[in-house]
Amino acid sequence: MSILNVERLSHGFGDRAIFNDVSFRLLKGEHIGLIGANGEGKSTFMNIITGKLQPDDGKVEWSKRMRVGYLDQHAVLSKGMTIRDVLKGAFQYLFDMEQEMNDMYGRMGEVSPEELEKMLEDVGTIQDTLTNQDFYLIDAKIEETARGLGLTDVGLDKDVNDLSGGQRTKVLLAKLLLEKPDILLLDEPTNYLDEVHIEWLRRYLQEYENAFILISHDIPFLNSVINLIYHMENQELSRYVGDYTHFQQVHEMKKQQLESAFKRQQQEISDLKDFVARNKASVATRNMAMSRQKKLDKMDVIELAKEKPKPQFNFKEGRTAGRVIFEAKNLVIGYGEPLSRALDLKMERGQKIALVGANGIGKTTLLRSILGEIQAVSGTVERGENLEIGYFEQESKEANNKTCIEDVWGEFPSFNQFEVRAALAKCGLTTKHIESKITVLSGGEKAKVRLCKLINRETNLLVLDEPTNHLDVDAKDELKRALKAFKGSILLISHEPEFYRDVVTETWNCESWTTKVF
Repeated sequence: MSILNVERLSHGFGDRAIFNDVSFRLLKGEHIGLIGANGEGKSTFMNIITGKLQPDDGKVEWSKRMRVGYLDQHAVLSKGMTIRDVLKGAFQYLFDMEQEMNDMYGRMGEVSPEELEKMLEDVGTIQDTLTNQDFYLIDAKIEETARGLGLTDVGLDKDVNDLSGGQRTKVLLAKLLLEKPDILLLDEPTNYLDEVHIEWLRRYLQEYENAFILISHDIPFLNSVINLIYHMENQELSRYVGDYTHFQQVHEMKKQQLESAFKRQQQEISDLKDFVARNKASVATRNMAMSRQKKLDKMDVIELAKEKPKPQFNFKEGRTAGRVIFEAKNLVIGYGEPLSRALDLKMERGQKIALVGANGIGKTTLLRSILGEIQAVSGTVERGENLEIGYFEQESKEANNKTCIEDVWGEFPSFNQFEVRAALAKCGLTTKHIESKITVLSGGEKAKVRLCKLINRETNLLVLDEPTNHLDVDAKDELKRALKAFKGSILLISHEPEFYRDVVTETWNCESWTTKVF
């Protein structure tokens, strides 16, 4: 049974086309991985099918009475609400039904026998629905899902306004899963989850009976939960049965077949044009030349898509740092209240360290305390000599209305325009992206602009907070290569073992010193 039909969809931003005549069909129970390079339109597609964005052309049609759940990273959580309040909101429609039932009970003494009979029938229907939807087990359901995503450790009575980015995502995801919609739409759900809770989500989706569409650049996670791939490339959407590995094999084969057909056709075109040029003037051969020309005119010419620029990240290495990068003594981190016990930490030149552990325990707070961006609760941090620090924050703090060119030029005023464009192109951005405002770029494209600024500055210490969030597969692989080649020191937060395992020399498990219980 078809849940969603998308027919002849076209959409673009300004003169930049995203989709051209795209069709898509989702069947009951399908587990779909929606993949493609940064900026190909995956999140735009989600916004169109959820009605947040109107397409330029085409039709989006859902089956009747279909409950759609969308993990929206930008959903507003109101100050004053607790985590428990938000999670209970997943069952608001059931609470509304209970209220309707109670109101009917309250009015039963005032109505005619005929109306009473109708009310009793309605009340019975509502009661059956509440029982079937496990309404009387809501608290237990909330506890189970909250525990699976680590929210019981944060505290279900905590104000949502006081949550970190990762904790906030967990709340939104927990609410969505509790709603048990007929279809789940998940846009990079693992971005702000730690390894333990990614594993919980993996098991949940493997057992999920309903349909879902998943956008993810975490290929091991994607492969373990989906059975269909839809690939976005060059304004088209193509369907592949199987996982990402199978898609790669088939896609590469199709690409090679198209290139072979293109070469053969180009040779045929060249031969025909040559024949026409040599024979059109001769009376004896003019008819044959005209026949060849007609064949040329009717030919459906194969076009190869332009190769997307592959990112190249090469960090500029600064002067040699002192032997000690930083030394922390009796350091207690936190915002007012302690997030850690007293820490004695030391990092020396050449070390590459991954900070790992659950969300909300203070990994980012530790980085910012070491950099001197925030004050420690107590203790000291002494940074070494000759440090040239490159800091990649997890998210950009403010909206940026500049174009990519203006943003990079502002950081490197000595560059000319050609050098700015070349620097951005090396990070895998096309001319259209480079001339666009940063606000209209996808998450991955924004990350590439920030990486562009980082790699063009001389550094001997890279401090990277979840640098792979939003990056597509090619960009992630290239960043991994560049970090392995970097001769300076690295302090890295990442939730992807496949990414950091081959880069770092040491792993510090931050759960061993946090004051939080996990």
